[in-house]
Amino acid sequence: MIPSDHFVKFYNEVFKFLERKGPGAIAEYYQTISRHQESHCLKLFTEKGLQGMYEYWSKIKIEENCDSDMWFDGPDALKFAMHGCPSLGKVLDSDGGASAIYCNHCPGWVLPLMTKAGFYCVYDLVASDMPRCQMSIFKHRAAAEAELEKVKKRHPGHPELVASNL
Repeated sequence: MIPSDHFVKFYNEVFKFLERKGPGAIAEYYQTISRHQESHCLKLFTEKGLQGMYEYWSKIKIEENCDSDMWFDGPDALKFAMHGCPSLGKVLDSDGGASAIYCNHCPGWVLPLMTKAGFYCVYDLVASDMPRCQMSIFKHRAAAEAELEKVKKRHPGHPELVASNL
């Protein structure tokens, strides 16, 4: 198995390559990754909803050694705050320079999956050079729309830091 330090650097170079190919190549890559992720978690998300998502990302948090918090915000919302993304952290610590779209790979595969599972998701990518982000998942579209407006206000002039499946 490839060590995570090497994988992350390779993954970063893949994104640089895709950037040169253009938006169509990037979109196709995210759709492909999302389809592959379906085999890992779509059934869990569809059958168990937010609880299934909590279970999935709880395992990922341990496996990837993420400095993060996750909590239910009432019965119809799940929130995830990444305080120190180990993946982006490794990229930033390398001499290769981070791809401008590196952080988009999470919403790139998550958002299509959320749509298929019947949920609404809003990402606040915070900044492309900080290993932090926030994800909010909702059962109801109206709650997600309200969250999306808050996130947009935090990033005036930087729409690339906001992602949703609304």
